Amino acid sequence: MLEKIFEEGLWGSRFIVLMAVIFGLIGAIILFVVASFDIYETLKLVFNAYLNHHHLEHFHELVIGGIIGAVDLYLIGVVMLLFSFGLYELFISDIDTARNDKDRENKILSIHSLDQLKDKISKVIVMVLIVGFFKKVGLTSYNTPLELLYLALSITAVAVGLYFLSKVGHKH
Repeated sequence: MLEKIFEEGLWGSRFIVLMAVIFGLIGAIILFVVASFDIYETLKLVFNAYLNHHHLEHFHELVIGGIIGAVDLYLIGVVMLLFSFGLYELFISDIDTARNDKDRENKILSIHSLDQLKDKISKVIVMVLIVGFFKKVGLTSYNTPLELLYLALSITAVAVGLYFLSKVGHKH
């Protein structure tokens, strides 16, 4: 009898994961809102520059930096969503609404193990890192042929990494 009570309590303790799910969703919403405001501020900058015929120094870098920064935040928000959905499905219950949606296959929510959740999250994190890399690359000036060679090599390394990342988890 003591064992049954202990096991029921142990099994019920999985609901503590709801805190991570709820706060993960709140974090995702915050990231999406902040990224949207960043896009809005970039849009205001562009309209003001073109309407007033007043181009700022490094105008294009500011626009590209604002947009790429927002994309970065959106991708991190997606990580938070995947994290929340995955934890909920692993520890609490399947999301029945998503499973009953016949119009589209919800493979993004088909998480059956921690390894699958880590795989999905790690792929999005790699994309976040790549977006950050291209933001830095886009804002850097290249003055020597050696610097251009380093740029070409780094882009090649990213492409090779993406190729191998696309092979992870696929059965041949």
